[in-house]
Amino acid sequence: MKSVLLITTGGTIASRAGGSGLAPTIPPAELLRYLDGLTDRYRITTRELLNLDSSNIQADEWILIARTVYRALDGYDGVVITHGTDTMAYTATMLSFMLQGLQKPVVLTGSQMPIEDPLTDARSNMFTAFAAVECGIPGVSIAFDRKIIAGCRAVKVRTMGFDAFQSVNAGYLGEVFADGMHAAVPLPGLRERLAPVALKDSLCREVFLLKLIPGTDPAILPLLRKMNYRGIVIEAFGAGGMQFVRTTMLDQLKALTEAGVSVVVCSQCLYDTSDLTIYEVGTRLLDCGVISAWDMTTEAVVTKLMWALGQTEDPEEVRRIFRTDYCGEISHADAP
Repeated sequence: MKSVLLITTGGTIASRAGGSGLAPTIPPAELLRYLDGLTDRYRITTRELLNLDSSNIQADEWILIARTVYRALDGYDGVVITHGTDTMAYTATMLSFMLQGLQKPVVLTGSQMPIEDPLTDARSNMFTAFAAVECGIPGVSIAFDRKIIAGCRAVKVRTMGFDAFQSVNAGYLGEVFADGMHAAVPLPGLRERLAPVALKDSLCREVFLLKLIPGTDPAILPLLRKMNYRGIVIEAFGAGGMQFVRTTMLDQLKALTEAGVSVVVCSQCLYDTSDLTIYEVGTRLLDCGVISAWDMTTEAVVTKLMWALGQTEDPEEVRRIFRTDYCGEISHADAP
């Protein structure tokens, strides 16, 4: 029988209706009462760490969750974390970077409907998360809609559908069928390592995400510099393009990178890779000193930049970190 630590942080799964709408109030012991049979299959220890809507989970909470998981790893076969869906992909990705060399399962899950609702998806998602621990799927993942998604590849794509998350640019780590859990070959960054797990929870909060629209005002970039942002993620067009006719941000971008601000460019498209070498609108960005995100999700780019800037103040070291695959978040680890 596997020993599992269940950490609760709030979210829809633990919510009840109140005067201002749904809010998390259900404690972990009560959650388990809705999950008949789970305690018969696993030795479960519960810990109520937070009780928040995931919109309120930020950098301080990421650090708290990472430290709690790290301290608990030796005593359990795996950890299950209940979490609201809205920022679950951000939390899962950040934990993937903070818990280096993780070999045990750390599985986040939640639901689109409260566990008390007779139509809830909470029961299925919780049993899927515990099955991932039983199968020993290593690293940080998300269990949802009978699928196991690498934390660094998950994106929430639906607000109402039970298939709320997709695995972007990577296959599932596991999937539940009528004959049980089918575990897949782990992502390259999840292969067995010789080094013991290490907690690296320093991060930088001064990171900004800018999504381009046609004609974005270039004046925003100097303002971000004045606000002391150390890192900027730009969601560019297509494979990684930015306008330079009539309205151009290239001079401001070059000034930022020369001042030591790390600028990472990813695509607004959900699937496939950005490649700044294909079009002139991309090569001009490279000339400004930006870093390519290749096929990382926006959630992975943002959290990796926050994490990278927490490890170093050297922009060249940040560039090296972005070329390195830590947990399967990038398929172009050898890219220039």
